[in-house]
Amino acid sequence: MLDDALTPDLRDAPDILGAGWTARTIPLRPDAQGEAVATLVHRTPDVGRPAPRRALLYVHGFVDYFFQRHVGDAFAAHGEDFYALDLRGYGRSLRPWQEPNYVTDLSVYAEELDAAARILLADHDEIVLLGHSLGGLVAALWADARRGAGVVDAVVLNSPWLDLRGPWFVRAVVTPLIDVVGRFAPRLVVGRLGGFYGPALHVGTGGEWDYDLTWKPHAGFSVRAGWLRTVRRGHARVARGLEIDCPVLVLASDASGPAYRWHDALVTTDSVLDVAQIAARATLLGPDVTFVEIPGGAHDLALSPPAARERYLAEVMAWLDAHLAD
Repeated sequence: MLDDALTPDLRDAPDILGAGWTARTIPLRPDAQGEAVATLVHRTPDVGRPAPRRALLYVHGFVDYFFQRHVGDAFAAHGEDFYALDLRGYGRSLRPWQEPNYVTDLSVYAEELDAAARILLADHDEIVLLGHSLGGLVAALWADARRGAGVVDAVVLNSPWLDLRGPWFVRAVVTPLIDVVGRFAPRLVVGRLGGFYGPALHVGTGGEWDYDLTWKPHAGFSVRAGWLRTVRRGHARVARGLEIDCPVLVLASDASGPAYRWHDALVTTDSVLDVAQIAARATLLGPDVTFVEIPGGAHDLALSPPAARERYLAEVMAWLDAHLAD
């Protein structure tokens, strides 16, 4: 069952992505940081094509927002009505009084996911949920929480963050400490993401992709104890096993690379997460899970070099064709 939400702004305004893209503001209940909104981005269906009955909803990762036009174009060509959600405190939804990308409970994102699903179900028969990295964890937890409600028909996870990368000491010893510190000092800075993957992607530093460095800075945003605490609690829920009741596709690169130094394979390996962890945890998401490796894939498989990203998109579309009726 979807939770009640505030009435969204039903007006679709022009989006920063330009012609063919619109954005709708979704007002949310005030949270610990005050007033909050989410933003539903929509690729306008091509003129002359039949109205799609299947919607695809994309959820971005940490230090991220939706900017991947080519992903929307590809799914639109395949027959999906493409939407993307900028979560509260991210990208289009970030407000001046908010700590960027910061929450102390991942379950708060259910409000904007429920609201987006309600909007999509008004005009579509099926919803495919596509989550990347942290968005993959959020998507998996939400789909599990909404099992039996008939809301999601398929879940696709692009390099989902299902466990904490690092040695046993970091994962098993530091986690209980973070659980305590994150409760009593949630804003304490406990780390920062590696600063090498972003520059390898961005056109301004030799990469292929152009995006807003205010919303997706190379140095990332501070990792705070309260945020890491809720992420690790989400990881623990996955480790205990979820029961997502629709087909799930998990995709990841075929290799991991170092996260905290420059190397030549930053965009041909997952240099953020451990792909072996992703593969191991994928089996715990539900009874119908498919895992696919993408050779030469980056952490965000959609931002891989051409051959790998085309393979990624082709694998997703072939899987959708096999698992969802027309």
